[in-house]
Amino acid sequence: MKRASIPRLSGVALTAALLLALCACEQEPRPERGFTGAQPAPGATLAPRDPKPALAELGRLAFFDPSLSASGRVSCATCHNPAHAFGPPNDLAVQMAGPELKDAGLRAAPSLRYLRRTPIWTHSFIGNPRERLTETDHVPVGGLTWDGRVDSMAKQASLPLLAHNEMANANADALAARLAKSGYAARFRELFGVGILSNPEQTLIALGRALERFQLDDPSLQPYDSKFDRHLEGQAELSAQEQRGFELFRDPKGGNCAACHTADRGANGAHPLFTDFSFAALGVPRNFEIPANADPTHFDLGLCGPLRSDKTQEKKYCGMFKTPSLRNVAIRGAFFHNGRFHTLEEALHFYVERDSVPGKWYPHPGKQQFDDLPLEYQDNVDHITPPLTQHQGDRPVWSDADIHDVAAFLKTLTDADAVPLLQDKVVAR
Repeated sequence: MKRASIPRLSGVALTAALLLALCACEQEPRPERGFTGAQPAPGATLAPRDPKPALAELGRLAFFDPSLSASGRVSCATCHNPAHAFGPPNDLAVQMAGPELKDAGLRAAPSLRYLRRTPIWTHSFIGNPRERLTETDHVPVGGLTWDGRVDSMAKQASLPLLAHNEMANANADALAARLAKSGYAARFRELFGVGILSNPEQTLIALGRALERFQLDDPSLQPYDSKFDRHLEGQAELSAQEQRGFELFRDPKGGNCAACHTADRGANGAHPLFTDFSFAALGVPRNFEIPANADPTHFDLGLCGPLRSDKTQEKKYCGMFKTPSLRNVAIRGAFFHNGRFHTLEEALHFYVERDSVPGKWYPHPGKQQFDDLPLEYQDNVDHITPPLTQHQGDRPVWSDADIHDVAAFLKTLTDADAVPLLQDKVVAR
């Protein structure tokens, strides 16, 4: 990726930055730091009576409650289904919700599993090992959502609750009114004070706190029981095909996936999440399954908007999205931020053929190849991380057989409760 050259960090500074990032991955998100959404009324504070087990249970009840939506039919679990590793239960590029379930999202719904190790947003840490060796700008890293615009699950919860194309509460007042009618309103008052539901702004923050506690504490959101996890603990062996796929995945001269989808243990021996939380512009083809893309002037620029507003002037960030975890990737029905591809194999083919066979993926390969980015931002697309360094006519670094092997390895990242879905996908094909 072409970026403004900035002097490389000194060895001491780089080491410190790396250690800070690794430590951040092991800490819980900070509940209220930097919150730019609703705030308590002046002089008001949330009641401190929020013991963790009770708060987590309250969050669980809210997570599965469709009555908190304008339609009465959408809950958090609608798009983040526990039976699908807390990801979408379908292969739609974007989910449909809103007051009448007719409004489409702008981006693919991610899984909520393993979010507790996500570091807060920063742009001072060089995440990609290759880029640590080159004089390039520091790669942004961290934060929740595809554009990293919030730093905790408590903050993130307010986004779908108030989004017109998701749970569609018009404002905090509407949400508080719905919550007051819920079967757990008394529990809410018990934890946060009898007057909590009379203060909509406090209600929104308190509900975010409960939803965050549920996601942090419930073991179903961080099971670490995939075949790969058992392999790391010496309790399972990868098959010959899976091992080949793992080697292809890590090979810096091949797929080089591990450059961003980190496969090494983390701090304190933590099992890898297969992401370094960094951001990149990959130039994924435009997806016309997203209704907003029917407008030729509409572009989803990731860090530059339209959903994130504080980085719109950072033009070198336009088109960049966060590197997702690859855990449970094999059960997904839509891949990349815009859900452009619907099979794992197709997504892998794109990754290794984007530049070597551009005519397969883009209507106008060449100077304006990347059809989901304005021409002025096309130089932001990553061309420095192999295999994204190839040229038209080069032989792709993976053959069809290689891709089958890599897919076999990626299936080992499927949590135990989701393994049956792998067979369902085979039957569906």
